[in-house]
Amino acid sequence: MIPLALEFLAPQRLWALAIIPVIALLYVLLSRRGGHRKRPVSSRLQLVVPKDAAWKRHGAVLLALLSLGSLIVAWAIPKDYTDKPRDRASVIVAIDVSWSMEAEDVSPNRLKAAQASANEFVNSLPERFNVGLVTFAGTADIVVPPTVDRGAVVRAIDALELAPSTAVGEGVYRSLDALKLVPPDPDDPDAVPPAAIVLLSDGATNIGRSSAGAAQTAKDQGVPVYTIAFGTDDGYVVQDGQRQRVSVDHYELSEIARISGGKKYSAESSGQLAEVYESIRESVGTERVPTEVTDRSAGFAIIFAVLSAIGVISLGARWP
Repeated sequence: MIPLALEFLAPQRLWALAIIPVIALLYVLLSRRGGHRKRPVSSRLQLVVPKDAAWKRHGAVLLALLSLGSLIVAWAIPKDYTDKPRDRASVIVAIDVSWSMEAEDVSPNRLKAAQASANEFVNSLPERFNVGLVTFAGTADIVVPPTVDRGAVVRAIDALELAPSTAVGEGVYRSLDALKLVPPDPDDPDAVPPAAIVLLSDGATNIGRSSAGAAQTAKDQGVPVYTIAFGTDDGYVVQDGQRQRVSVDHYELSEIARISGGKKYSAESSGQLAEVYESIRESVGTERVPTEVTDRSAGFAIIFAVLSAIGVISLGARWP
């Protein structure tokens, strides 16, 4: 009837539930006392309430107690949590532009597929969300500071160019720097909107500061990092005539997400990447908010009360 994880706005009122076992015990004692009394065979009461009606009587009392319990729960004002769309938030999209993103295991190659999906993601966010773009290879740069201008972000994504090395940690640190540039809300200048980093990479850190340290800094600032491991384990690039394998480092990206309080995803195709971005959009674009659910308990109380009333009526009725 009532979820175990249910919370209450007025939990102190739940003391009234102690009344129920008291009433139940009183009913049991009175029932036994009445059962020990001998009734004349010709008792008219037996004609009205046959012996086999005891289960109806017990059932009616049980339903009445359940109705009372539900009313007490409603009186304590139960609450649940629902997903509500956010009106405002800040999202930094951090994209790995290291040379390994040139691998063609994802058609037409990792970078082009990432660009197309990132553009769709940016355009799908609520219009009041500020979106920024950070790129990282050997170093990390704020390409577009947080803005509501989707066109500026899309154009910057389309113009991405590859560079050597991979500094995932620097990408996280630079994303945190970008969040400091979020413009204030004209309607509430002192408000600090929630923020998140969406980081797409296919490789392991080989230069710069530790990604684990960057993830811890993000956690300390209350910014979860959603990581996307993009590409397949069969990916490779050709440099100086030599084929070099560029596998995805799932462990490092998992640790970044775990430490920061975000979530790690994997995508081996542009289609999967679009699905991942959609999942992230739902996570970032909504928030869990408490909702009063008194009507739910009150509804149970009405149902139990009606059933109890039917049981009482059936005790004195003769059904065809």
